[in-house]
Amino acid sequence: QVRLVESGGGLVQPGGSLRLSCAASGFTFSMYTMNWYRQAPGKERELVAGITRTYGTNYAESVKGRFTISRDNPKKTVYLQMNTLKPEDTAVYYCNAVIRPPYGNSEVWGQGTLVTVSS
Repeated sequence: QVRLVESGGGLVQPGGSLRLSCAASGFTFSMYTMNWYRQAPGKERELVAGITRTYGTNYAESVKGRFTISRDNPKKTVYLQMNTLKPEDTAVYYCNAVIRPPYGNSEVWGQGTLVTVSS
């Protein structure tokens, strides 16, 4: 069964840190680009960070220098380390796996995990 399961969300004070995890199953994890998206109330879903199968990374401008994405292929898990959190980081965070030609053509989404940054 193709599946992504996020964990690690919760309530944190401004300036604090959280680490999100996303465990994959049912597909060849190492071949996929893994992304973290987020969606705040009343806003569109946006790409936060991505890591390719060759470990290239990209980040939204709003999180550069504060968030770090990483992957562990043997564990089939992708992480998002979030530091110096701000209230505007409050959102549901979604894990996404994508593969495009010539390696395949598929996309998988997790169910999301809520991150709330508030004092």
